[in-house]
Amino acid sequence: MKHYEIEKDMRYLELLAQSFPTIADASTEIINLQAILNLPKGTEHFLADIHGEYEAFIHVLKNASGNIKRKVNDLFGNTLRETEKRELCTLIYYPEQKLELVKQNEEDIDDWYHITLHQLVAVCRDVSSKYTRSKVRKNLPSDFSYIIQELLHERTEDRDKTAYVNVIVDTIISTGRADDFIIAIANVIQHLVIDQLHILGDIYDRGPGAHIIMDYLRHRQNWDIQWGNHDILWMGAAAGNNACICNVIRLSLRYANLATLEEGYGINLVPLATFAMETYKNDPCEEFIPKITGEGSHLDERTCRLTAQMHKAISILQFKLENQIFESHPDWDMTSRCLFNHIDYKNGTINIDGKEYEMTSCNFPTINEKDPNALTDEEKLLMRKLHHSFMVSEKLHKHMRAMLQHGCMYAIYNNNLLFHASIPLNEDGSLKTVEIFPGRKYAGRKLLHNIDMLIRTAFQNDSDPDERQYAIDYFLYLWCGKDSPLFDKSKMATFERYFIKDKETWHEEKGNYFKLRDNEEVIDRILDSFGVEGLNRHIINGHVPVRATSGENPVKANGKLMVIDGGFSKAYHNETGIAGYTLVYHSRGFQLVQHEPFTSTEDAIRTGTDIKSTTQIVEMSNRRMLVADTDKGRELRQQIADLEELLYAFRHGYIKESERK
Repeated sequence: MKHYEIEKDMRYLELLAQSFPTIADASTEIINLQAILNLPKGTEHFLADIHGEYEAFIHVLKNASGNIKRKVNDLFGNTLRETEKRELCTLIYYPEQKLELVKQNEEDIDDWYHITLHQLVAVCRDVSSKYTRSKVRKNLPSDFSYIIQELLHERTEDRDKTAYVNVIVDTIISTGRADDFIIAIANVIQHLVIDQLHILGDIYDRGPGAHIIMDYLRHRQNWDIQWGNHDILWMGAAAGNNACICNVIRLSLRYANLATLEEGYGINLVPLATFAMETYKNDPCEEFIPKITGEGSHLDERTCRLTAQMHKAISILQFKLENQIFESHPDWDMTSRCLFNHIDYKNGTINIDGKEYEMTSCNFPTINEKDPNALTDEEKLLMRKLHHSFMVSEKLHKHMRAMLQHGCMYAIYNNNLLFHASIPLNEDGSLKTVEIFPGRKYAGRKLLHNIDMLIRTAFQNDSDPDERQYAIDYFLYLWCGKDSPLFDKSKMATFERYFIKDKETWHEEKGNYFKLRDNEEVIDRILDSFGVEGLNRHIINGHVPVRATSGENPVKANGKLMVIDGGFSKAYHNETGIAGYTLVYHSRGFQLVQHEPFTSTEDAIRTGTDIKSTTQIVEMSNRRMLVADTDKGRELRQQIADLEELLYAFRHGYIKESERK
């Protein structure tokens, strides 16, 4: 190492020496890091478009897309019956609930404890084998950390240790800690079987428990999210965009699902209900009868009618507020979506692109034909109340902070480019330049990066007021703008679907990304533009449900693109024929898992019902991948190089060794 290189790095090396003050400390860390490089690559788990289906989501995480079941089969093979393996898996997924059932039915509970504890230790030993002892220790509960470590690293096959291990297990049982230990080690297995969780957007809308999913994620480590269009809508609502607030409420009413709004975030919808019942008391609101899937199927006639009235009231308010924002931002080129301006209210028709269409109804008691986008005094008061309710919801803002902390528009992990929906493209497949702020135009990676920065600006009170207001408004463009990478269609035909009979107006022309995404050359161009390198590089995204029943393949562009939105949401099941895809990337390669609909958590606990899943091998490596082959490996090699430079500095007197205090 040359003298000038040491001089250049002296300040950094002096800082590094504070953590590793001696040759022995630095050498030990190099040995440790070199060893980590040769461990198997950790398992990455990819999910997309969860849409509030919290039971299915949590179950897929608990069973790691069938990974735990596969490990139990590998470990116990024919030594356990299928029913016993199923019971063991259920215990790992839902330890508290399953223990209650076992204790009601098991005649010799101590014998069951003894057998089960040994089985759980064996599973835990297997899932922890690819990690350092230090990493495993960090995942252990403090109450049982020492005991679990002893059991993981001592085996009954060793004669000298058999009595030692058995006494530990016997003492856990005799001291009445068996239940607590089982719960603890089951949770350790769940955490260790997935090293990194990637969510490719859309936690929110349609299903009943987005808030439950966010609570669950907030208590997990090692997860990230690439924001989806529905997540952005909720983030916009939390930032104070009134059009986003109306959209969030409208979608909840459309799917007869108010649990997240009312129970999750305490949003007060009584003012909306009062306004809707009075304003639309003589209106059948037929276009606004909710889609009765899931919980909505239990609505009685009276509740269904009130829901439809509220649905119409918030929709009209939404369209007015959207139109106001579109007119205030002519650079978005979305004023053509101000459709209230094109209605012939006397004849009940609307003019779109020079053609007249008959409307399903033309009952708009709150619209002034001379100024159709103006809010009435009653609507202004209602909007103030709804806005206040969103602004003071502590839990909503806590969840949005988690979204910002763990989220981004795109991410690159281990040669995989992750984003929710699309990259805007021109017709020839080249990157499309998009203006996201007057005078600021970007494409590809720079476009997504600057949108990311703009989103964060909306939540920063100390940012420039004009730029912050633009950022808050921009959430609406991200939701429905034709060049939004989270939407990428010619229009969002919500108005047409409600009010125009002719279905030709309902068509939403997909952007060029969706038309060209099976073209390997186009996908390579996108990967190049994001700086994703390597022979086995991929784009992984969701957003568009894969119609498995129609024979659509989620793997496209000769294996370089994987679309993993198979439809968690019950609203999609008839369309897709399945209940979601998840992707597992472990040390041997990629496995795509296709799931059938989940019955319920109760069935899973009582009868051992698991999600029926079909695994497709997407890409397997000819050798087992190591940490050295990953992004983490590159970081560790750089750390090793830095430590070797520190050793040189110690040994040649540039830096003096010091003793730890």
